[in-house]
Amino acid sequence: MGSRILTIQRRTAEHGRLRTGYTQGNRPVRSATWVITSHSEEHVRTAAELWGGKPEEWKPLNSTIAQWRVITKAASIEALITPGDPLNQYNEMWSAGGCQRRCDGETELLTRQPCLCARQFGEDWHTQPKGRVCSTTSRLNVMLPDLSGMGMWRAETHSFYAASEWGGMVDMVLAGTDGRGFVPVTLRIEPRQVIRDGKTKKFPVVVVELRGVTPRQALAGPMSAAVALDPTGSRAVAAIEAPRPDYLALAEAALSSDDVRDVWRQAAAAGHVHAKGTDDLSKQLMAVAARKDTEETTGKTPKQGNAGHQEPEPDEDGVYDAEVVREDSAPEWPAVASPGSGARA
Repeated sequence: MGSRILTIQRRTAEHGRLRTGYTQGNRPVRSATWVITSHSEEHVRTAAELWGGKPEEWKPLNSTIAQWRVITKAASIEALITPGDPLNQYNEMWSAGGCQRRCDGETELLTRQPCLCARQFGEDWHTQPKGRVCSTTSRLNVMLPDLSGMGMWRAETHSFYAASEWGGMVDMVLAGTDGRGFVPVTLRIEPRQVIRDGKTKKFPVVVVELRGVTPRQALAGPMSAAVALDPTGSRAVAAIEAPRPDYLALAEAALSSDDVRDVWRQAAAAGHVHAKGTDDLSKQLMAVAARKDTEETTGKTPKQGNAGHQEPEPDEDGVYDAEVVREDSAPEWPAVASPGSGARA
């Protein structure tokens, strides 16, 4: 592997955004389905093929740079949480001049003062009208495995309720994986409602949930990229249905009895022989191993008789060497080397 500049933070490019709303003129509109935006027309058109909708050119508010977007028909999409910590959360207030406040809940980071919203409106400050207080902003970087490119997509929500759920979900995953490996998830837009001051308020919340794996798998440590990309196991099913190797041919081609034992272990790991070695294939492999032992001891290859009986050959003086059978060639060796034991026969 090549070298890296240690003072530069390494990160992948951002391909686009995953949004839960869009604009009609200057009016914001909430969406029950995902809105995909990107500078890349190719990414947006591929997203439209996957999740429906019509690609169109679009300009964000207060921007003169055209992008592409598609209002999909999908309320849930498949994604991957990538290595590292993919979540950033702040209470933020923005204006035309940029970010005016960025608070971690205790300290406003731009002025280094205590939380201004809580000081002014108390612990329920988030119930104040939008624009009067900060918005609880959560940004989750994910990879969309079915779109081209190795970059990230940013899902962003300003929901106070989604913030706690995103933080709890991501923190549990990080506790199990230590920020290493990929985790398959589904990003789902879920309608919610609350009743406050006698009034019912409806709003969408983005839910992050595991996809195709159980909590036991997700918390057991980093999973391989192959499992994360195919959590349903369809590739594993294809591997099980693949033709069985010719273990006898592999054994005959082996250089030593130990190599034959390795062939048996390979067959045992695939479930093609009995762990105790009582099946026909195990017995055939044991016979090959015993013959390899004899060849190693005498230094000669036994001669195959007409009836399948192996006869030793005499030396140039007509003398037959005594047959020596090594202890480690005893026919019980498969039972000792059961799959997963790690023991050598």
